[in-house]
Amino acid sequence: MRRHLILLTLAVTGMVVLAFVAPLFVLVSDLARDRAIAAAERDAESLARALSVLTVNEDLATAIDVVGEDRIVDVNGSVILPDGDVVGVPLAEDSDDHGSDDEDLTLAEEGNSFVASVIGGAAVYVPVVTSDETAVVRVFVPDSEIHAGVARSWIILAVLGIVLVALAALVADRLGRSMVIPVRELSETAERLREGDLTARVRPAGPPEIEEVGLEFNRLANQIGQLLQQERETAADLAHRLRTPLTAARLTVDGLDESAEKLRLWSDLDELQRTTDYIIREARRPVRHDGDARCDLGAIVTDRARFWEPLATEQERIVTVSVPDRPTLVAVPSVDIETAIDALIENIMSHTPSGVPFSITATDAGSSARLTIEDGGAGLPEGFRVARGTSHDDSTGLGLDIVRRTVESVDGSLSIGRSETLGGASIKLDLPLSHTP
Repeated sequence: MRRHLILLTLAVTGMVVLAFVAPLFVLVSDLARDRAIAAAERDAESLARALSVLTVNEDLATAIDVVGEDRIVDVNGSVILPDGDVVGVPLAEDSDDHGSDDEDLTLAEEGNSFVASVIGGAAVYVPVVTSDETAVVRVFVPDSEIHAGVARSWIILAVLGIVLVALAALVADRLGRSMVIPVRELSETAERLREGDLTARVRPAGPPEIEEVGLEFNRLANQIGQLLQQERETAADLAHRLRTPLTAARLTVDGLDESAEKLRLWSDLDELQRTTDYIIREARRPVRHDGDARCDLGAIVTDRARFWEPLATEQERIVTVSVPDRPTLVAVPSVDIETAIDALIENIMSHTPSGVPFSITATDAGSSARLTIEDGGAGLPEGFRVARGTSHDDSTGLGLDIVRRTVESVDGSLSIGRSETLGGASIKLDLPLSHTP
């Protein structure tokens, strides 16, 4: 923006300066020519008047002698006598070849003064009319006098034009800076806000319109902070309310006879308690920072498969788990991976008949890690797309959306298809590997 403003100013100022300077170049040249011609005309008329006055009582030759040939030569002049003789500067000697003996003197001989262009400059002709004859005073103006000072004036005008353009560019740069800096600060603050820094605010500055944008941005940031805080408080309160029924459930399970079923219920309640505590902690935390988060995908897959194993056994499902022999570190918070895996397995448990097998596979693809969960059910409907609130049968539509958001938050990818081995749904999560030592 700043560069574009400067370029636009340079273009406009350059055209304006050119529109004024170009005519000035011509005007300076014309003024210099007019000045030189005017000086020659004064000299020529002065000689002509002197000769006219002297010829009242004397002949032309005597008048020329009285004026003096040196004075005529000093003004680069010539007196062309009626018989064609020349007194003063010879016509052919004005310069290398300035003029000629066959110059048209008809107008002057008829009593008219005029200026004519000749080779190497210009000549001023003034007639000297006597009682019986007419002579012509000629003053030659060389090109050097006609263009004297023109080059210097042109240079001054050019420098002045360049200075004006440079000043315009400087003013445009200052003006652009006054607009660009607030906009850049606004962009940087928006980036901080996007990364989770809810305290990020801008200092409204710059032109009134940009300052107003800064004020509105701060109001928006305040509103977002308040809404998120209310949402966190609501989530924390709801999670906290779960503790009462959890406590009641623990008391009920504690009164049961010792059995494998009681142990499984205790394990489920412990997991539910941990999840509730995690929700409360996350809701109370102002900003979440996961920039350095990483976990071992294989270890988490094994742990979640073990957690769901009792329910799978109860539903007579065959579960196949395959993980790499070495740790597979992915740049994803462990709790997010756990939540995604639980959501996918819960979908299988809830929406496929008992006895339907499923598999969980974690592989290291070199540049990324892939988590694949497949089942032997009927699969997802044709053309199914993951979107929050989109569901089928008795699903809430939140499970796959949780998985999608988890993958997108780390710039991973999610693909849904049909399993080639089990025949049901196949969901693949490609996750970035962690390169943190």
